[in-house]
Amino acid sequence: MSNDWTQQDIPDQTGRVAIVTGANSGIGLETARELARKGARVVLACRSEARAAEALEDIRSGVPDARLEFMALDLSDLDQVRDFSSAVRERLDRLDLLINNAGVMIPPESQTKQGYELQFGVNHIGHFALTGQLLDLLLATDGARIVNVSSTAHKFGKINFDDLDFKSRGYSASAAYGQSKLSNLLFSAELTRKLDASGASVLVASAHPGWTQTNLQQHSSLFQRLNPFFGMQPIGGALPTLRAATGPEVEADDYYGPGSFFEMWGPPKKVGRTKAAQNRTDAERLWEVSEQRSGVKYEFSA
Repeated sequence: MSNDWTQQDIPDQTGRVAIVTGANSGIGLETARELARKGARVVLACRSEARAAEALEDIRSGVPDARLEFMALDLSDLDQVRDFSSAVRERLDRLDLLINNAGVMIPPESQTKQGYELQFGVNHIGHFALTGQLLDLLLATDGARIVNVSSTAHKFGKINFDDLDFKSRGYSASAAYGQSKLSNLLFSAELTRKLDASGASVLVASAHPGWTQTNLQQHSSLFQRLNPFFGMQPIGGALPTLRAATGPEVEADDYYGPGSFFEMWGPPKKVGRTKAAQNRTDAERLWEVSEQRSGVKYEFSA
């Protein structure tokens, strides 16, 4: 497989079903577009129906025969995550790809409906709950994959289990973001271990988009000023996700990101992660906390 991996290298996805969270813009939109172009039926799981409708029209303008549908999902409300998951199980009889892409980045201090710090709540807990509630469909689908979208910000991430919601130490948007992105990688590692122990064939991988121009950076004036000079277009940032989701060479708990200039841009390749992201004790503790906060217990039999 060439190191210059592009969307042209995506294998045929005909007959496969994918859910992409946050698919109405940025790398989520491009991920949905390319999967649909290759024949997948793609569910755009988004908060806003109006923005999702624009995304559907955008994709169909270039892929007229795209098999697309919108389903409402607000990851900041665990009740809505549960409703979404129930609706998916009623509508779908298979799930080949779950792309946990949606996220929030360095917003003003805010909380989820259940009272958790927003970035940890959406970027990790919401996706933890979603994955657990759709695991039966994934387990029942041959060759199913889960892709968790992390960030190079995991490198400065630290998990403070005594103050996950920044109530004692004072809110830091960047520290909270790093904590949530580190959590994504710990989640991938622990889920891989649990799937392996159960003998399940579902593959879990992670990806990050490097420096990509998206509305995820709306709360940073610095990123907005520098984006035109340093940021890739969204399709470039989506390629690591697409490779992790579809590449035949991908192995359990692989992590893909841009391959050039400190992982900021370039074609996707396997990349490393910090020691903190490989801390099994933290991964196990995070799993327990995530079960408690989400109210979701994983069942590893189809």
